[in-house]
Amino acid sequence: MFMLKIKFGPAGKPLNFKGDMIKVPEYLTNIGLDALEYEAVRGVKISEEKARRLGEEAKKHNVILSIHAPYFINLASPDENVIKRSLQRLRNSLFAAEWMGAYAVVFHPGYYKGNKSRDEATRKVVDALNNLMEEISDNITKPQIAPETTGKTSQVGDVDEIIEICRNVQRCRPCIDWAHLHARYQGNFIREVNEVLDVIEKIEKELGSRAVNPLHTHFSKIEYGKGGEKEHHTLREKEYGPEWKIVCKAYLETGISAVVISESPILDKDALLMKNICLTELKS
Repeated sequence: MFMLKIKFGPAGKPLNFKGDMIKVPEYLTNIGLDALEYEAVRGVKISEEKARRLGEEAKKHNVILSIHAPYFINLASPDENVIKRSLQRLRNSLFAAEWMGAYAVVFHPGYYKGNKSRDEATRKVVDALNNLMEEISDNITKPQIAPETTGKTSQVGDVDEIIEICRNVQRCRPCIDWAHLHARYQGNFIREVNEVLDVIEKIEKELGSRAVNPLHTHFSKIEYGKGGEKEHHTLREKEYGPEWKIVCKAYLETGISAVVISESPILDKDALLMKNICLTELKS
């Protein structure tokens, strides 16, 4: 019997779904998906009551939940007020995640600009997160913060920096966005299975098995320019990379469990396509 240890789902409401967000977990189950990343990228606007109801529905339908925190976060800013507002957005996201039982709060850590070095920027992110986690530790029991690998060369967020953050912050797990890594290195990364295996093995070695049980990941194809990420694309657009099949093969080879969130413009449709590709690879 073939077993696929990967959960798939969209970043936000499924493309053709009409109705209340509360009903999304049931909809996803009915079409064959089992993960959902709640998008709070423009601000955390969900009420506690609605978040708890969403969590109950997700649990009922065996859908694993995560949250993407607001884009407007820069924990490496030279402006303390920017850091303060960023932490408040992250705090709001963590409480929403606690209410709904989400296991991860994904966020972009910040920017190098205004720092003497990339190391200084990363240390600033670590310090800010440690202050936040110490402050709210008594109130947060379920979610972990999940700094994401970023797609622009101006952003904190290569694999080593994400590992460094998670190594030094409580309740922290990595989020690996394979498209972002592809764009960050001008298409010269995530080209073959071994490159994906290297990332997975480095994470497990440095952070332990908890970081890959499951490994929280994002995927789409992506367009990039000199500074990295420009725009996400669908899996069927042949002119863009990376190829999902190589990532899937690496997952199957290592045998890790993973959550794959589709950030394709066609969200759940490409989540289903990714699942079907992996099922085919598993049986081949």
